[in-house]
Amino acid sequence: MDIIIRGARPDELDTIGELTARTYVDEGLLARGADSPYVAVLRDVRHRAEHSEVLVAADAASDQVLGSVTFAAPGSAYAEVAGPGEGEFRMLVVAADARRRGAAEQLVRACLDRARALGLRRVVISSAQQMTAAHRLYRRLGFRRTPERDWEAGPGALLWTFAVEL
Repeated sequence: MDIIIRGARPDELDTIGELTARTYVDEGLLARGADSPYVAVLRDVRHRAEHSEVLVAADAASDQVLGSVTFAAPGSAYAEVAGPGEGEFRMLVVAADARRRGAAEQLVRACLDRARALGLRRVVISSAQQMTAAHRLYRRLGFRRTPERDWEAGPGALLWTFAVEL
């Protein structure tokens, strides 16, 4: 396999933050684009790493970061929709030039494995409605829509939720 999944290293956190912010802005996932206050949150991977687990997909040959995800265990400051016995992942991104290599799927599977290792019964996530490629991946991995948990991250920013039983 040409991709490895591992924990983010301290020297990569700024790179991961820029990749995350750039992806959200470039793909139109923020209502105010680069002016959104959420961009600062996306860039602050150091804070995420202190309060959750930041995983990366890296090229096996070069060790270059191709993508990242934040796994939030129960009680984590980054768990937005997870309840007791549930894990959550957020901010899943893959660099545009690294897509279609399976990095996103491997990152999601790593989150599911982490949740199982913690003895959790379910993983829940939020996703922007327009992220149709991500939705296909989630469904392929067994996630189902949970519209009763959908929520607004801000005015006009409805997030869909999905869950998978472990």
